[in-house]
Amino acid sequence: MYQNLGCGKTTVLRDLVRNISNSGFTVSLIDERGEIASMYKGIPQNDIGLRTDVMDNVTKSLGMKIAIRTMAPQVIVADEIGTEEDLEAINYGICSGVKGIFTAHGANISELRRNESLNKLYEEKLFKKIIFLENRGKMGKVYYLDKNMYKSVDGILV
Repeated sequence: MYQNLGCGKTTVLRDLVRNISNSGFTVSLIDERGEIASMYKGIPQNDIGLRTDVMDNVTKSLGMKIAIRTMAPQVIVADEIGTEEDLEAINYGICSGVKGIFTAHGANISELRRNESLNKLYEEKLFKKIIFLENRGKMGKVYYLDKNMYKSVDGILV
């Protein structure tokens, strides 16, 4: 998911984590700044689901690698990716068979691709979907990705 600042990415992400976890999947949430789970003395203050392990106060890249090695998640989740180290950790997860949900900042797909690391993920076609959120978490354009092309939900090639 990508979107500008203050438009609901973290709230939508928290709800996704809760729903995926409560559906029976094991989730590892990498909450670098404590915005998603709001941990207090090791207990999440926000409802993030029954099967969610949280790693907070650790960099996303390190947290993802530790979670994949030690917690055997089916899904890994991190907010605001964008560094080369994040890319390496995501690749590590994919190679380990872990699915991922990530957010990033950007007003549109072109802006998202200006970040070198995110553009590498785009070019390598590692994601199945890129979802643009409008204000207050409302879903905007959805880009379905496959190995041959990228297309938006309305059929316009990107």
